[in-house]
This record gives sequence, C-alpha cells and structure tokens, in this order.
Amino acid sequence: MQLHGDSTKALFQQIAEIIEDQILSGILLVDEQVYSTNQLSKLYNINPATARKGLNLLVDEKIIYKKRGLGMFVSEGAVDYIKNKRKNNFYDDYIVKLLKEGEKLHISKDEIIDMIKKYRGGCINEH
Repeated sequence: MQLHGDSTKALFQQIAEIIEDQILSGILLVDEQVYSTNQLSKLYNINPATARKGLNLLVDEKIIYKKRGLGMFVSEGAVDYIKNKRKNNFYDDYIVKLLKEGEKLHISKDEIIDMIKKYRGGCINEH
C-alpha cells in the first residue's frame, strides 16, 4: 500500500490504516510482530516520529501491543475491533451522508434501497 500526500488523512493515520488493512487481510496475525518505527520510516520515506505516532494510535486502540525490547505485536481480538470500528465509521461517513443527500434531493429511503438492490457488484454477503 501507498501513502497519499494529497489525502485529507494525516500520514500517521494512513500508516495505522495500512497496518489495520494488513491485519484484516490476514497478512499480520494475532501475536505476530508488526513493522518497527524504523522499518515504516524507510519503507514509506517518512519521519520516524510520524511512523511512531501511527503505531501509538494502534496501541491506544489496543489493536497492537508493546513487548518491551522486542517490538509491537498484533493483539488478540484486533480483527473484530477493527471490523466494528470500521462498520461504525461506515455508517457515519457514508450511510448518514447518503440519506441526508437523498433528503435534499427528495429521494425516499425506499428509493435508495431500490438503488442499492440494483447494484450488481461483488458484495460479500449477497446471495
């Protein structure tokens, strides 16, 4: 994954998201060591303090934990925590905005649901 300098998200937040994505996709497993500050700094050509801030964000959320002298590791329950956090963010960032825009355009919730049902993309839970 890449960092995007033109993103509205700070670089440290992007670092945290990249690690979260790797945890969700199974690249990083429970109790497996994550990248060090120096590795992230070199990999993404960023200041080590920025990398550390991204890692500390994950520590604060208990997604990763520190082992003194050894590094940082993926916490038990990290996948479920990340999924729940992102589902809540999805609701706030997309669903609420979608419905508010629908209200401005006088589109009913039923019409929005019909639009969603028309979508034939690769949704995971589709039957």
